[in-house]
Amino acid sequence: MGFKEWIIPQEKHFFDLISAQSDVILKGAKELSELAKDYKNADIRIKRIEDIENEGDTLVHQVVDLLNKTFVTPIDHDDISDLMSRLDDIIDYIDAATTRMKIYEIKELPPNMIQLIDILSKQVVEIHSAVHAISNRKNREQILAKCVEVNRLENMADDITHEALAGLFKLDDIKLIMKLKEVYEHLETATDRCEDVADIVKDIVIKNS
Repeated sequence: MGFKEWIIPQEKHFFDLISAQSDVILKGAKELSELAKDYKNADIRIKRIEDIENEGDTLVHQVVDLLNKTFVTPIDHDDISDLMSRLDDIIDYIDAATTRMKIYEIKELPPNMIQLIDILSKQVVEIHSAVHAISNRKNREQILAKCVEVNRLENMADDITHEALAGLFKLDDIKLIMKLKEVYEHLETATDRCEDVADIVKDIVIKNS
């Protein structure tokens, strides 16, 4: 990279990579949603999610490399880093949840877990749309509305998780309780990271309006 490329903001590169990361998260969430609908073929979906998670890691490394080579960035350096990291966390926790489903040999997903997955998938759809719109400053109100919706869905996810965990401890099977509890916690953390992404996107939009 020459001096000119180093000093001029690599705007398109950064926005392309950020958008690509949101595409990865959306792809992972769709696989998770399909897994919940057809758990008999869970192994296939789980493997696909693992591969998708690896795609996300590659994009994070590319952004870190670009940040280290770029003097002026189109939006705040730390915002780019935080946004990519939190986006990556979402697919990481989706992958962690589905991996636990496999290694713990969970036979079926409880209704509350399917609800939680549905909410997480809806959050990711909103995030995907908001992230893709960041480069267009004219979309401010639309982006902020999507961030609010992500936060609303996260509150719903909290309620479902609390209800689910309370119900778990009424079961007699201690091992199953602990297995399901861990999966719930990973999924709930993924919804938290969606909220984190929405907050970062909101800050980026407000600071760059």
